[in-house]
Amino acid sequence: MWDVDSLDWKGISAAEITKRVTGKVQNGSIVLFHNAGEHTPEALPDILDHLLGAGYEVVPISQLLLTSCETYIDHTGRQCVKKG
Repeated sequence: MWDVDSLDWKGISAAEITKRVTGKVQNGSIVLFHNAGEHTPEALPDILDHLLGAGYEVVPISQLLLTSCETYIDHTGRQCVKKG
């Protein structure tokens, strides 16, 4: 249910990961990172500084997933509430 792929698994630089993530994040975004991303640890401090400075809050995934209503995943990978 992520909607922003860091592409960290491709071995891109920390600067490229940072630019990709910070340029695509929106309210409610779930960002996909990989445990074995070579430059992910280097990119994370700048990503977090940027997002926190822009007023975003970092929360556990459980706070973003909607479990008390019927949902679907749209074409962008976002979880949405079914209407009606």
